[in-house]
Amino acid sequence: MTHEQSDQERTESRAHLLPEEAAAGSDDPQAQAEAILTESDIREEDQNAAPDTVLEHRTSEQTATPIEPPD
Repeated sequence: MTHEQSDQERTESRAHLLPEEAAAGSDDPQAQAEAILTESDIREEDQNAAPDTVLEHRTSEQTATPIEPPD
């Protein structure tokens, strides 16, 4: 399978509208699928491309100031 065939299969699979998309309607599900997958690929390659959707992976030591027990 070539990379191009893989992209075509991804697009065809994504072109099937989700229930929310079907309710809103789509003039061109194929073009919509291509745009969604392109944006997804960009976010996957550059995790800072959509900063509002990036999950931070930190430990509790990095986020909280330790409380020292009283003497």
